[in-house]
Amino acid sequence: MRILVVNPNTTAAMTEKIGAAARAVAAHGTEIIAVNPADGPVSIEGYYDEVFSVPGLLAEIAKGEALGVAAHIIACFDDTGLEAARSLANAPVIGIGEAAFHFASMLGHRFSVVTTLSRSIAAIETNLMKYGLAAKCAKVRASEIPVLELDNPASNASAQISAEIERAKAEDHAEAIVLGCAGMANLAARLTLKHGIPVVDGVASAVKLAEGFGTLGLMTSKVSSYAQPRHKTYLGSFASFAPRG
Repeated sequence: MRILVVNPNTTAAMTEKIGAAARAVAAHGTEIIAVNPADGPVSIEGYYDEVFSVPGLLAEIAKGEALGVAAHIIACFDDTGLEAARSLANAPVIGIGEAAFHFASMLGHRFSVVTTLSRSIAAIETNLMKYGLAAKCAKVRASEIPVLELDNPASNASAQISAEIERAKAEDHAEAIVLGCAGMANLAARLTLKHGIPVVDGVASAVKLAEGFGTLGLMTSKVSSYAQPRHKTYLGSFASFAPRG
């Protein structure tokens, strides 16, 4: 089966990193197609960036639908544009945040999230409430590392994230940790060994869910909430996004 992994920001190096993490856990016979839009922010850090990343994300989802992929993965921990993508696509659309929360909720009594910047905490907390998993999350913590600094050796990002996990264990009594950024995907296995509790990466979690949906032949329900958008005219630079159905 083919799975589309969309990094909604425009940083190709991060897309390569995400693609590698997805391929590392994919089953034999699963093809990972990792892409990012050409237009939009270089990183998504808060509500403002999120808005400008959605049109490019939806364009990539539309391309994936045309290819006939078995599922789509949105590789931004805020699950950017998730509902809009589900309205557009017939194949299942999985946000890495939602996937990681569900995995972690089954691995311990409560989990904590370690994300990048404090400005992301509110969006993550809102998603946890929306998914019905807020009671399973002890706390959402910020390591105060900008997204693009995750790949900068001088930033000491791994050590800062590890220190925040220690605080989550001691202060939150967290029994599992969710890494709150796609750019942290390569850290999960190492941090699991170091801290002795499950450290969950959303990219890997989403790939395994996507494979499950594909194997079962499940598709996005189009009965009501995620029905295809109604035909109407869009003006100006958004004309190409006008619904045809």
